[in-house]
Amino acid sequence: MLVSEESRIAAAQAYIDALVSHAGDTVPFATECTRIEQGIKNGFSGNHLRRSLKRGPQYRFLAETTPPDYSIDGDVVHAAYDVLTKAAFGGRRLGARVDETFVIPAESSSGRAEIHHIKVRFAPFIQR
Repeated sequence: MLVSEESRIAAAQAYIDALVSHAGDTVPFATECTRIEQGIKNGFSGNHLRRSLKRGPQYRFLAETTPPDYSIDGDVVHAAYDVLTKAAFGGRRLGARVDETFVIPAESSSGRAEIHHIKVRFAPFIQR
């Protein structure tokens, strides 16, 4: 069954929202989903990623994300957005420009959008 582009973007957005909300149970991960961050594998299954979003200390200092710019090419959903942290120094906040690629197949036997793989690169910045 075909999975709509809107459903695939909604799946990616659920993940991006969960970075701040920590609502990992709302993200439609495939069972075997993996995540690569800055070239290092740090997500080993859908359940591991859900637990990390809910309880991982690495996500606790994230305050907000900007609305992503999305593009789709085949099974790949690309999102570019900024993340702002709670960390502030002299009125400046630490943030990162994020370039995230999700593999969310355009066809699924269940007809549901599921994230099968995430690859993320980011570049830190200081917001004035």
